[in-house]
Amino acid sequence: MKFIVKFFAEITIKSRPVRKAFIKQLKHNIKLVLKKYDADVKVSGNWDFIEVYSDQEVLREEFIAALSNIAGIAHFQYVREFPFIHLDDIVEQAIVSYGDVIKDAVFAVRVKRVGNHDFTSVKAEQYIGGCLKVRCGALAVRLKDPEVLVPIDIRDNRVWMIEQRVKGLGGYPLGSQDPVLSLMSGGYDSTVSSYLTMSRGLKTHFCFFNLGGDAHEIGVKQVSHFIWEKYGSALNVKFITVPFEAVVGEILTKVDHSEMGVILKRMMLRAASHLMKEVGAKALVTGESVAQVSSQTLMNLKVIDQVTEELVLRPLITTNKQEIIDKAIEIGTAPFAASMPEFCGVISVRPTTRAKMHRVEKQESNFDFAVLQQAIDSAQILSIQNVMDDVAKQYQGEVPVVRMPVDDEVIIDIRHPDEASNRPLKVSGRPVKVIPFFSLESSWSDLDSDVTHLLYCGKGVMSRMQASYLLGKGYENVGVYLP
Repeated sequence: MKFIVKFFAEITIKSRPVRKAFIKQLKHNIKLVLKKYDADVKVSGNWDFIEVYSDQEVLREEFIAALSNIAGIAHFQYVREFPFIHLDDIVEQAIVSYGDVIKDAVFAVRVKRVGNHDFTSVKAEQYIGGCLKVRCGALAVRLKDPEVLVPIDIRDNRVWMIEQRVKGLGGYPLGSQDPVLSLMSGGYDSTVSSYLTMSRGLKTHFCFFNLGGDAHEIGVKQVSHFIWEKYGSALNVKFITVPFEAVVGEILTKVDHSEMGVILKRMMLRAASHLMKEVGAKALVTGESVAQVSSQTLMNLKVIDQVTEELVLRPLITTNKQEIIDKAIEIGTAPFAASMPEFCGVISVRPTTRAKMHRVEKQESNFDFAVLQQAIDSAQILSIQNVMDDVAKQYQGEVPVVRMPVDDEVIIDIRHPDEASNRPLKVSGRPVKVIPFFSLESSWSDLDSDVTHLLYCGKGVMSRMQASYLLGKGYENVGVYLP
């Protein structure tokens, strides 16, 4: 099994040293991601493309899914490679790959040729196309906008029969740029802004300010882990939790209503500016967009930024909300954002949209900054790989776990729709329903109350959390399926 990886266009226009560094990083990332499927995967590269080889043909779909989410790749091709002997041999191989597809279709052959041969690319296209038309029963050959394209690369004494072309993520290889620390609330904005920095090559660590309640923290850990697992190229990043409940308490009791939102953001930037050094980050990232909420007017953002000398990146600064939501749907974070429990304790009844520095400083003079320092000192820093294990500890022993159903239990697959579709759960002799975690509570009353329903999520973390929540609501017919 072989894939040919082509670079994002901006990489190819860099200077020679920079391009070489980008290619080296991309090769490293591809190897890191794919070795969890095949420890013996081979990744080699040159100036124009990267070759990926594995003898595990059964892993083709897994490789395709993984490669499509690695930043720095413009597109990649699944190819069958064989020795070049004669054009007639290429015809035979083309029939194997495309014979059924071009029957009764309008098609074209595209040949790219490298090396010394006694024919041109055009002559090869004409010869191969003519043979295929006759032997496969195609309707016609049409060079412009064909229904089926047969792409073939002839490279010296080797031939690549390109059977599939998949669009890549684009951007720069993750880790090719400096690290950043992204302030995560788990909603649409912060998840999309984190994705955008990652897709631009910035190694993105996550920082969550817990304003009150475990549910929100657990939700943010889950979506952060999802983003990292899907787009993080398996690089080691950190997840920071900052207990901000006492800071919120100080703001509620010491700060005037109109300044609350701005001062809360300033406190977050103060803390994040300190903690970013713990992970080597060179900038902070937020999901703010101009005028989306009261604290995000230009005047307020200026006042907020003056609390730190660090660079604050705002990838979404001029993006409309619907565009952000659409992007969240595309990258898979929308279901998390839609069901994210949020703490709304610092909502002013009359928030300022034109904060003045002297007023903000006067309000902050009432604030006990020892409380902020205590929050910083109490911050917990975890490797993103261990975040879900940390979540799982909170649900140990709280819900019944079934390894092998023996009665009439119904299994419910609550995974993210993408994951459930890509890897369907099949249990011999047992009904399986697919209800995503974000629709579970609203759908529960429609289920048979006389039957036990076992929730499945793969690793048992999300299923434990959802089962625990349902048990707390008074439902008794719920458990966890963990084969």
